[in-house]
Amino acid sequence: MYEQISHSLLNSILDDLKPEIRRQDLRHFYTRLGANFYAIHSLFFTLYGHRDDFQLQMLRLVETMAKGYIDRSPELEQLDIQREQDHNWFLSQKWVGMALYSNGFAENLADLENKIAYFQELGINMVHIMPILMCPNGQSDGGYAISDFRQIDDRVGDLEDIRRIAKEFRKRDISLILDIVLNHTSDEHEWAQKAKMGDRNFQDYYFIFENRETPDMFEQNMPEVFPETDPGNFTWNAEMEKWVMTVFHSYQWDLNYSNPTVFIEMLDIILFWANQGVDVLRLDAVAFLWKKIGTSCQNERKAHLILQLMKDCCQVTAPGVLFIAEAIVAPVEVIKYFGEDAIAAKECEIAYNATLMALLWDGVATKNTKLLYQGIKSLPNKLERATWLNYVRCHDDIGFGFDDHDIRVVGYEPRAHRKFLVDYLSGHFEASSSKGLVFMPNEATGDARICGSLASLVGLESALETADEYLIAQAINRILLMHAIILSFGGIPLIYNGDAIAVLNDYSYIDDPSKSNDNRWVHRPKINWEKADLRKKQGTVEYTVFSATKKMIAIRKEISAFADFNNRELLHLENEHLLCFIRFNHQRPSEKVLVVANFDANPQYLYLDSLRNTGFNIYGQFVDLYSGIKPEQYDGRITVEGYQFYWLTET
Repeated sequence: MYEQISHSLLNSILDDLKPEIRRQDLRHFYTRLGANFYAIHSLFFTLYGHRDDFQLQMLRLVETMAKGYIDRSPELEQLDIQREQDHNWFLSQKWVGMALYSNGFAENLADLENKIAYFQELGINMVHIMPILMCPNGQSDGGYAISDFRQIDDRVGDLEDIRRIAKEFRKRDISLILDIVLNHTSDEHEWAQKAKMGDRNFQDYYFIFENRETPDMFEQNMPEVFPETDPGNFTWNAEMEKWVMTVFHSYQWDLNYSNPTVFIEMLDIILFWANQGVDVLRLDAVAFLWKKIGTSCQNERKAHLILQLMKDCCQVTAPGVLFIAEAIVAPVEVIKYFGEDAIAAKECEIAYNATLMALLWDGVATKNTKLLYQGIKSLPNKLERATWLNYVRCHDDIGFGFDDHDIRVVGYEPRAHRKFLVDYLSGHFEASSSKGLVFMPNEATGDARICGSLASLVGLESALETADEYLIAQAINRILLMHAIILSFGGIPLIYNGDAIAVLNDYSYIDDPSKSNDNRWVHRPKINWEKADLRKKQGTVEYTVFSATKKMIAIRKEISAFADFNNRELLHLENEHLLCFIRFNHQRPSEKVLVVANFDANPQYLYLDSLRNTGFNIYGQFVDLYSGIKPEQYDGRITVEGYQFYWLTET
C-alpha cells in the first residue's frame, strides 16, 4: 500500500472516531499516530486484512490507542516526551535491576513500599515485581495464570497500592517492571467462563475444537513444555465437551491472536498498565503467540508481527514504555525479538539473555570457559537501540538450551554434557557441592532442568553445613564472580530476590499443597528480614555478599564503558579457565576496561602478550576498579586467584 493511501485511510478513521474522543486535546497523539500509521495499518492488514470486519476492527484499534492516550496522566505524558528526547536512556550503565515476588520480598505491596530504602541502599533502580494480577488459588502457575488482567490479587494488595509504589519509584528515579501474560489466560478468566457457557464469540478467543482431528495435527510438531505434569498441548473440557489448546498447564488456555478482537483486548490491557505508571512491561511467553499447524508453534513470523504491531501502537500512546521479550529460545531466535532488519528495536527493546545465564552455570560446573567463550562468540550482535537483560538466576528453572553446534565445537557430546550439568548442579556428581533440584526430567529426550537458589547452587549451603571457612569463601567468590560478569557484560543486570544477601534454598514449599508439586518454589524464598539485617553486621556471609555487590553496582554506574552500545570485544586466551573481554566507551574508544574472570579454584595466569593489538599498553601498569589494587605484573603476566575477577584499567 502506498503511504499516501494509508494517510487517506487514517483521515477517514479519524472522522469516524467517537465524539467524546474527537473533542479531546490529542495533539501529541495525532503527531505520533501520523508517524506510525503506515506501519500500523500495514501490519494490521497483513494479520487481519482478509476479514470482512477489517475496517471496523481498524477503527476499534485506533479508538483503543486514543482512549489510552486520553487516560494518560500529564506526569506520564511529560515522561514520554522526556524519553523521546533521550531515546537511548535505558542503554546507560546506571540501570541495575532486581526481580522479586512482592509477598516474598515483603508481606504484600503495601509492605514493599516500606522497603524501597533497601533498593536505594544496594543501588537498585529498576524493580521487576513478579506477577501480582488476580489468579486462582492453587492453579496459578506462580501468578502466570491470570483470571483478571486489570485487578491486583487481593492477597498482595490492590490497584491503589501499585499506583502509589509507581509514584514513589518515580520520585527516586526507580523504574517499575510488571508482567503481562500475552499467551494465555486462566480457565477462570471471564473470557474462558463465557466460552464454557457456549458463547461462540468468546470461544473464538481461544483454540477450541469439537474433536481430536485438528489437535492431533497440531500435536505432530508441538513439543511439550511440562511433559511430567502436563503432557500434551490440549485439554478436554467437560463443560463444553470440547478440546482446548493448553500449551503450558491444563488450566491455562492459549489465546487465539488470529482473532483481531484478542489483539485489541490485549493492547488495551498493555495501555492500561502503562497508564498505572509502569515503565517496562515484561511480555511473557512471546515465542508462543502464533499457532500454525505443521510447526512447533514457536517463533512464528506472525508472532513477531504481533509484537511489532503492539510496539508501534504503544509508541503512539505511551512511547516512554519499554517491552521485555520473555523468549527463552536459541540465540539465533531470541535476537529476532528485538526486530529483524532494523537498527532501532521495533518489537521489544529488551530481551532475556538466557544463553549467557546457562553458559555461566556451565562455567561453574566445568570450571572452564570453553563453552562460555564459544557461546558468547556465537551470540548475535543486538540492535543499536536494544539491550540484554543479564542474569544468573531468575524465578524460573535453569535450562541448558545452548546450541548443540557450540557444544560439539568445544569437544563435548551434547546429550552427555547436558546430563553432566544436571548431575553436577543437583549434587549427583562426586566433586559437586551444589544443592540444586532436578526439574521436569524427560526420559524420552534425556532433557532436564535445574532449580535452586544462587547461593545453594554454588555450594554455599553445603559449605555452611560443614562450617568449612575455606569452602564458604569459595562459594561467596563464585557468587561475586557471576555478578561481576553480568554487571560488566553489556546490558541491564538483573539480580534475583535474595541473591544479594546469599539466601539459601527454601524447602518449606514441600509443606504447601499448592506448591509441593513444583520445586521451582525452592528458589522463590520469603525473605527473613531479621536475617537480612545481618547485611549490616561485619563478619557475616550476608554482609560480605551484600557489601561486595553494592560496591560493584556503585562502580558500574560510574564507568561509561559499561553502557550498552555493542561496545564489547571478546578476547581469546590460551588459558581455558579465564574469560576475558574488553569494554570501551563508544564515544571515546580509548577509555577501556579489561574484564577478567577465573572460573577455576586454582590461580591462573593472564599473559599480557595476549593484549597486543587491543589498544592496551602491555608494558604499562593496570589498576583494578573494584579493589583499587594494582595487580603485580611479573614475567609478562598477572595472576588471577581462584574465582577472582578483575575490572582493569590502565593507570
